[in-house]
Amino acid sequence: MTTTILIVPPFSTLCNAAFALRREVFVWEQKVPEDEENDADDLTATHFVAIAAGEVVGTLRLLDKSEHVKIGRVAVRQAFRGQGIAKQMILAAMDHARANGRNRFYLTAQSDKLGFYERLGFVAFGPEFQDGGMPHRAMRDYDL
Repeated sequence: MTTTILIVPPFSTLCNAAFALRREVFVWEQKVPEDEENDADDLTATHFVAIAAGEVVGTLRLLDKSEHVKIGRVAVRQAFRGQGIAKQMILAAMDHARANGRNRFYLTAQSDKLGFYERLGFVAFGPEFQDGGMPHRAMRDYDL
């Protein structure tokens, strides 16, 4: 199956489909409180979607911070997991940031997803913490 990764403007039709996917994954499936899933960062983030089988099946956002680019809200529709879609999105997002002169990346990963991000070159640091009712760890791909 072919997957297309696109950058989409906030609140465009495709971005709204991404927001609906995030709600499906984080709020309904993982029971994250909706007021924690939605935040003002969506207004300034760069949003990516993965399209397969004619629908938005994955999404993530990039936040351009002074010290690094933060990767967040990575979600893939349950029926499409295990096909490399999250990896494709993350690599495309990192390539986009690098093309704009940014090469330091940070994220907070659900603790059960650490291995996935480690395979992409991220290293966990700091203590485990709760976010959205689930244990997380901070990760980065650079040394301080």
